[in-house]
Amino acid sequence: MPSSEAAARPKRKRDVTTAAPNKKSRASPDVEMEDPSADILLLEQGILESRKNYNDITKLLAKMAEFEDGEPESMLAAVALCRVFVRLLAQGSLTPKKKASEKEATVVKWLRTQLGEYQSSLVAIMEEDELAPTALTLCMRLLKAEGDHFNGAGEYQFPHGFLNNMLAILLTTENEEAIKSYIEEYVEEHDDIRYFTFKGLRTVLGSLADTMAEDDSAQALIFNRAFTLMSALDGVPEKADEIEDFYVSPPQSKKHELFSVQKHKAQGQKAWLAVLQIAKTKDQMKRVLDIMSTVIAPWFSSPEMLADFLTASYDSGGSMSLLALSGVFYLIKERNLDYPSFYPKLYSLLDRDLLHSKHRSRFLRLMDTFLNSTHLPAALVASFIKRLARLALNAPPSAIVSIIPWMYNILKHHPQCTFMIHREVRDPEVQKQIEEGGAKDPFDPEEADPMETGAIDSSLWEVVQLQSHYHPNVATIAKIISEQFTKQAYNIEDFLDHSYATLLEAEMGKDVKKTPVVEFQIPKRIFMPQDDPSVAPDSLISRLWDFGGQGQQTVA
Repeated sequence: MPSSEAAARPKRKRDVTTAAPNKKSRASPDVEMEDPSADILLLEQGILESRKNYNDITKLLAKMAEFEDGEPESMLAAVALCRVFVRLLAQGSLTPKKKASEKEATVVKWLRTQLGEYQSSLVAIMEEDELAPTALTLCMRLLKAEGDHFNGAGEYQFPHGFLNNMLAILLTTENEEAIKSYIEEYVEEHDDIRYFTFKGLRTVLGSLADTMAEDDSAQALIFNRAFTLMSALDGVPEKADEIEDFYVSPPQSKKHELFSVQKHKAQGQKAWLAVLQIAKTKDQMKRVLDIMSTVIAPWFSSPEMLADFLTASYDSGGSMSLLALSGVFYLIKERNLDYPSFYPKLYSLLDRDLLHSKHRSRFLRLMDTFLNSTHLPAALVASFIKRLARLALNAPPSAIVSIIPWMYNILKHHPQCTFMIHREVRDPEVQKQIEEGGAKDPFDPEEADPMETGAIDSSLWEVVQLQSHYHPNVATIAKIISEQFTKQAYNIEDFLDHSYATLLEAEMGKDVKKTPVVEFQIPKRIFMPQDDPSVAPDSLISRLWDFGGQGQQTVA
């Protein structure tokens, strides 16, 4: 009869044999699991628990590569690898030690290689429409961990190479959500991301130059992405205290270039110059000119570098010149740009197409600024006033109601020009010519030089004609020039954006205080005496247009 000890042995043996597989399933991820997600999590846990499982990183990379086949586990593998590398970076496992053995150095080198492959795979996923936002988030988390912990000798090292790879994808992918998320969540919020984005953009655009030269559609896409990115960054730092929001742990030394306002502006300036170089079409140049003085120029410590681009645009004519106006004037006013033909060129833009252009309101706003200086010659200012008054004769009502208040303000600001509205003719011979209708206006509309048009010797008779305009709003507002100038100035913003619809709405909304007088008695005939139908009583026209009883009987 077996002893109790002998009887217990098989039981202990069964416990060992049944426990062993369970223990192996927790420690070794080689056993195939039914749930792929659980398998990925098990691989991640094993890597983080022991260095012996580092080889499983390659298994996760292989699963991550399956995103091309649409496998949902690929993104789960990407997320798991992100957690793995963030932990390893924080532990210093990817940082070489000075006194490390050859084996340890080999492991560190291998881990760095795997990190590089993971980064490349993440960047590739950013090209996928649905996966791009998630891939961008993983990239930025990894970038932060690498910048915080992967500093080699302890010095500040921003992972700009990784950021440049991300920028290359963001500029070439058609996924707008990715670039939008990058701008709103990272570049606009963090000074260091903005700084290194500026710095990397020049490099990336240079590397894409051949692609843009060969493919016009690629050039258009890259310009749109770069312009969208740069135009969103309008918060130019003015003091070092404003540079305080960092995504990656900042350098310890305050003397680092990352804390320098001038360095930030210099990088912004270089990035914008790179964008200007790839603006090839007129539409692209117009988009640049539209924000030149408000967004682009403030980044330039040397705005004169914009002179060639602006003057070339200004000299091209048409709407390009209109859009380049504010930028050129900014350089003249702020940087003393020598451009003696500015006002003659501005005067040449005043043509009949201008008052029908969608840029009309913007142009009048700029004209109000350009002619605001009291140091301008009265003869020059008078030419602009006269030219607009002449153009108003054939302008739409919505343009005229903008021009008249503008003229009032300019005349108020330059009283030397008010002779144009109350000029008295003392020469009897000229007065006689005026009475006979043979007087000639001294203004020369064909003269290109605003100093030589003779407008200062003319009068604003065109405004008097506008006081009889068919549109009641135009006729009313034109009368302000003939009245006493008791009002200090008009707010032209109240008049600039009028259209046919708004003028009609304003007219329809008026309260009729007095019933208009109308002809209520219908005349019997509409023919003049010399067209007496009695001459041809049987003519069809006479019978049709006869409102009398006899005519009606005839028609009946």
